[in-house]
Amino acid sequence: MSAALGLTEPLQAAIAEAEELIANAPFIRTEADRLEGYDYLSGRIRMALQTAFDYDLEQPLFINPTHQFSRQGLDNPDAVYFHAYLREGVEYVVRGQRGTSADLSFQVMGGSYSADSTATSLMAFDDRELTIAADGTFEFTYVAEPGAKTMIVREVFNDWDTEERGTLTIERTDTIGHPRRALTEAVLRKKYEVAARSLTGSIQTWFAFPHFFQYKEPVNTLTVPSRTPGGLSSQFSSIGHYELAEDEAMIVSVPRCDDCTYQAIQIGSDWYASTDYETHQTSLTKAQAHCDDDGVMRFVVSERPPALLDGSPAPAANWLETTGHRTGPVMLRWQRLTRDLTAEDGPSVEVVPVDQVAKRLPGLVGLSPEQYARRIAARQRAVARRMLS
Repeated sequence: MSAALGLTEPLQAAIAEAEELIANAPFIRTEADRLEGYDYLSGRIRMALQTAFDYDLEQPLFINPTHQFSRQGLDNPDAVYFHAYLREGVEYVVRGQRGTSADLSFQVMGGSYSADSTATSLMAFDDRELTIAADGTFEFTYVAEPGAKTMIVREVFNDWDTEERGTLTIERTDTIGHPRRALTEAVLRKKYEVAARSLTGSIQTWFAFPHFFQYKEPVNTLTVPSRTPGGLSSQFSSIGHYELAEDEAMIVSVPRCDDCTYQAIQIGSDWYASTDYETHQTSLTKAQAHCDDDGVMRFVVSERPPALLDGSPAPAANWLETTGHRTGPVMLRWQRLTRDLTAEDGPSVEVVPVDQVAKRLPGLVGLSPEQYARRIAARQRAVARRMLS
């Protein structure tokens, strides 16, 4: 038997370091928090390997590193994310067929997020700037400018039931048609080293990131809508974080916006990741949410569902489940806007006892257990159709 090359040693050490970071996270309060952290760690390991082994500077392709099994950066439950690495000065051709999603946006980043800095957005636009043929196909050429490191594509869905994904490819004009370079020990060693750095770096980054934004704000408040940090084209967001007792609820009221194709709210965990959006209702788009007659959507964030005025317990149509989390981030997004938003477009927040919600919201729409189960089943089926793994 030949001697082991020791190529995986950096990754083994990084996994051990990452486990220590997870196990000693300052926000762990319960055993459920700790177990969620280990589940989060599995996604970070998965992403680190994908980042190191799937990305290819010579034969680039779009990969999907963030999904329901690999959550990071308060990932949007309504989005499919694609990343491709770039090399400065190289010409790329991006081709695709536009699906029917609410938004399709492109962004070129210089560098990457870290625990003490944010990445630089070099270019951002959505598909309104593309020439799209009658059959939905499009193509554009991009020469990577100085500092360009990554192209990120976000395909965002407002109506999970009816909107369909498109297709997307990227290629280098100077390497297309050529074989991939042969594997060598040096190449594999570098890939494992990249995976190791990516693993611990991503955990440290997302531990720190919310403190740049969400956690600078007072608890149980949301900001006036503003352009999302990072330069994403035509997106505004409102951010905050909640802290609720088991018998408390946060009521978030926000006008429905008809000047964008996508509007949504989500809550997350202290791991700065989405919570289970497949089998729980932890996010809602304007297509999924109930809107009152005055044009305002009123969301209830709580651990247990608010009772109706007659006292009967029932999940509310606009209930966002905290799924055992006493604290976590909150984010509202508006995308593909045709105008800038103002404070009047933004949310207001009120924290009340959960058994007083119906008195504060007399128009609260309740769902029967059967109706809520059908709603969750629809979410599961939509995620299965849309997401990659």
